[in-house]
Amino acid sequence: MPSSPGLPGQAYDLGFAADGSGFALLAQCVEDEVTPENGFCRQHVAVLDRGAPRWALRASPLPEVHGTVGVSAELVVLGRGRALIREASERHPSRTWFTADGGRSWKAGDLRAAGTVGVIPEGAALSAQCPGPAGPRAQECDRPRLVVVSPRDGKARFLAREPRLGGHPAPAAHPEPDGSWWVSGVDPGSGRTAVAVSRDAGRTWTVSRLPGPSADAAWRVAVSVAPDAVYAAETGEVRGVEQTKNPLRALHRSLDGGRTWTRVWTSGPASGEPRTLVGVAVAGPGGRLVLHGERATYATTDGGRTFREAGPGTHYVTRGRLGYLRSAGAGCAYGISPDGVRWTTFRLACADAAVR
Repeated sequence: MPSSPGLPGQAYDLGFAADGSGFALLAQCVEDEVTPENGFCRQHVAVLDRGAPRWALRASPLPEVHGTVGVSAELVVLGRGRALIREASERHPSRTWFTADGGRSWKAGDLRAAGTVGVIPEGAALSAQCPGPAGPRAQECDRPRLVVVSPRDGKARFLAREPRLGGHPAPAAHPEPDGSWWVSGVDPGSGRTAVAVSRDAGRTWTVSRLPGPSADAAWRVAVSVAPDAVYAAETGEVRGVEQTKNPLRALHRSLDGGRTWTRVWTSGPASGEPRTLVGVAVAGPGGRLVLHGERATYATTDGGRTFREAGPGTHYVTRGRLGYLRSAGAGCAYGISPDGVRWTTFRLACADAAVR
């Protein structure tokens, strides 16, 4: 993976396609400490073409941001040379920008879903949004639906067949390495935390309940698939311990592809660390698992039953088409791993762009 430390500003979102090409959103900000409302951020897009030795700077369709608003756009990579930017600004909360030529041109669109699709195509992304006049934000209605963002045109369409989950279904944006798609939510019969998996691109779903420590639904569930196990980390309030922003409530393990689960770790006053999880757990073969917490990084080799401290807690990990993407809380260093064991590091936009 090539580095491009000389790119302007700082990268605030990036992603990759399965062929190794990628996109990054950059913000080059000028701050005014005396009069903060005079500050502004210029936005750029960096593109890594397949096989290119370095990232290329391309014009961003996003407007310059003024004052203290900050940048809010989100990036969705949809395949080689294809990406969608969700502007998510106060003025244009639903506007999107789609490119099919590696950021050389952009077409404006709308985030709101229209129409239905029966299958999740290769390269697509999965999300959730409210149907009808409620608006696209999933948290603004009682029953959001799953939507598929198409790599063909960047438009969102409702998925025809959804898993039987109550509450607010929360899908992973991308499939796991084995091609499975995962959605977390609530078992409608019991109100307990549950997950659903599809192994046929969204045509059918299988729902299983997690044996969580609380009757209250989890805040979120992050699923990580290893070659020999599936892990589900649930976050939520843990009674009797210091409250944190990202509390890890329990860790579950499945040896049959998610049909049945065993709770292998439960947070509590006597459990010790890890008690937090930032991003997703990094799952490797042979019971190896790494959790990046707020205070430190923790590793296990027995499938999550015991942990040891393995480094500082400065990383945030997501799962994408190329595998795990690790970014630091501050700085410009990134890591990418296809299997949770072997890591390739690279640097992006390392110049200090703030002018005071």
